[in-house]
Amino acid sequence: MQINIDKNAGFCFGVEEAISIAENKLNNAGSLICLGDIVHNDEEVSRLKQKGIEFVNNNLFKKIKNKTVLFRAHGEHPETYKIAKQNNIKIIDATCPIVLNLQKKIKKAYENGREGEQIVIYGKSGHAEAIGLSGQINDNAIIIQGISELNKIDFAKPITIFSQTTMSNRKYLQIVDKISEKAKYEIRFNKTVCGQVSYRDNDLEKFAKENDIIIFVSGTKSSNGKMLYEICKKHNPNTYFISSVNQVDKQWFNNVNTCGISGATSTPISQIEAVKKQIENYFY
Repeated sequence: MQINIDKNAGFCFGVEEAISIAENKLNNAGSLICLGDIVHNDEEVSRLKQKGIEFVNNNLFKKIKNKTVLFRAHGEHPETYKIAKQNNIKIIDATCPIVLNLQKKIKKAYENGREGEQIVIYGKSGHAEAIGLSGQINDNAIIIQGISELNKIDFAKPITIFSQTTMSNRKYLQIVDKISEKAKYEIRFNKTVCGQVSYRDNDLEKFAKENDIIIFVSGTKSSNGKMLYEICKKHNPNTYFISSVNQVDKQWFNNVNTCGISGATSTPISQIEAVKKQIENYFY
């Protein structure tokens, strides 16, 4: 059996940079506090915990004083920076430059908007990035997770629309089309899906079709992972979602000639290679 690893799999730039910053700090200081999971991948979080990172939630963060805290790639709410200043917290800011730029665009659109302008964000409600984006405009953004939530929008008022960087570009364009059909005013549309995510749609579709079976490796909390998995599953029903190498089942590979392995932008290439090795152990 031939095993193929998706050439586009592995960490996106933002996550890779955040983890690199964290590991450099660990090598120098031996410990580090990080606000929230640095990546939506339980195995990677566990690995970094063993190296000395303490992950804290927002409630615990508010109680920290006079410490150094890493802000992950997803971006933070402006209130988080205020708390850090009040508590004399030194920030290591690993916010992805693409997310940071999007935050600035949303704030500018809000400040320079038309009368009654609605800022709509296609994103996952409760996701760290979406919270940080809406926070740029005093939490006044309308966050929608799909076409079924368009009823949150007042189509009689002007609309500017953005997307969380890790969402499906195809679904985003479908939402934009639907809003355009209903809107009284011309909508202001911004292309804000990260390039490392948007270009994967077509490539992943091709990859899924080229292989008899697809093993998709992702953390269960990754919205990007769920979106990319759905693309694989749509174009290859013989697709399996796993979050750990231990979940690989030998019986999946009966009468299989080619196996493709892919993953989310929050899945390290080392985890994908471990899955490949496990499969190879079954047959070689």
